[in-house]
Amino acid sequence: MSYEAYFQSRREDQLEELKQWLRIPSISAISSHAGDMAAAASWLADALNSAGLENVEIMPTAGNPVVYADYLHAPGKPTVLVYGHYDVQPVDPLNLWQSPPFEPEIRDDKLYARGATDDKGQVFIHIKAIEAILNEDGTLPVNVKLCLEGEEEIGSPHLPAFLEANRDKLSCDAVLVSDTSLLERGRPAICTGLRGLCSLEITVNTANTDLHSGTYGGAVPNSLHAVVELLASLHDSSGRVAVEGFYEGVPELSPLMREEFAKQGVDDGKIRDGLGLEALYGEEGYSFVERVGARPTLELNGVYGGFQGEGSKTVIPKEAHAKITCRLVGDQDPQNTLDRIEKHLRDRVQPGVRLTVRQMEKANAFNIDPSHPILQKAADAYGSVYGTRALFTKDGGSIPIMAAFSRVLEAPVVLMGFGLDDENLHAPNEHFNLENFDKGLLTVVEFLKTL
Repeated sequence: MSYEAYFQSRREDQLEELKQWLRIPSISAISSHAGDMAAAASWLADALNSAGLENVEIMPTAGNPVVYADYLHAPGKPTVLVYGHYDVQPVDPLNLWQSPPFEPEIRDDKLYARGATDDKGQVFIHIKAIEAILNEDGTLPVNVKLCLEGEEEIGSPHLPAFLEANRDKLSCDAVLVSDTSLLERGRPAICTGLRGLCSLEITVNTANTDLHSGTYGGAVPNSLHAVVELLASLHDSSGRVAVEGFYEGVPELSPLMREEFAKQGVDDGKIRDGLGLEALYGEEGYSFVERVGARPTLELNGVYGGFQGEGSKTVIPKEAHAKITCRLVGDQDPQNTLDRIEKHLRDRVQPGVRLTVRQMEKANAFNIDPSHPILQKAADAYGSVYGTRALFTKDGGSIPIMAAFSRVLEAPVVLMGFGLDDENLHAPNEHFNLENFDKGLLTVVEFLKTL
């Protein structure tokens, strides 16, 4: 039986199995879901056992467990470590979901559920591809290990220590990851770069209580005025980050790199119109795809304080808050970046205002040379299934653990994604196009068999 016929005959059963996993609300960011995290890990371990993998373990960490499995019966052949995650994002705002986020539903050949594309659906592809080869051929053409974590959506805080402690157990010739996207439907891509990340929260305090704006207005500092002034100072009028030293370690775009970005055929006008915008925004002199793939950012993710209810309240608020994240590229150091932003803010605090800064996530950028032979084989595998060879791209997002995998295991990381950018990952109505579920299964089989 061909693999295409094999998967087609089992398609409905496999999708029902995936739905079982998607029903588990494994939200790592919310502590009340600790039991669901354990249930999702247990479900995953059972699925790996059923697929024919061996040495399945639910391995504890200081946070959520790592699920491990292997199949090591190909002496002299490469060893591939499959990485993915079983945790998912929170679902708010719930009212914007067309169907409940943990009641999977197929509409228009798309599977809707939280985690459908990020990352349960894509991890499931690997499990079923391995199961198919074992059922059809009786063994695998390469050695395979799986390392599936439950904290990617909160920055993988405990996985670097886990990698260091289990370096020998996880040793491999390549790390295979499906947690990225195609360029667009029918146009596969292999990501050769991910931006790093750092984040911070700031709180501005003024008086020891909210004040009446008639009695005190114009005579005391206003926390909202103060925080807005601070935040406005972070960029200049051309869209560049105005923090001193922020661009240290950022490589300039070479003509060759700009040519590679141009090959993606991204239409800035189409993106602008699709988002309902009158204009795009960002650093002058760069296209949309260059800004997203190769330039760093500093973004405001939340600004709040004062009266939020209906109507008017003449109050001078005593405190205001902001959440900030940066995407980093090249050799930008996350800690140095946070320190520079904090200094920039402290140097500009208004008189009578107290500033508190809480530094949080830190992750380095990831890059790999697209000429590496294993990436070329991955591009060929896409070509054999999709009918067009994968392009090599740089992704604007962050998978914080990728740089650690590359450093600790000293192995190339192959980012073979099967999602699409419009599948609402991290947003209401997340879904997975089942066309790429079907083709993803065949592509992973092809890659493993030709490796």
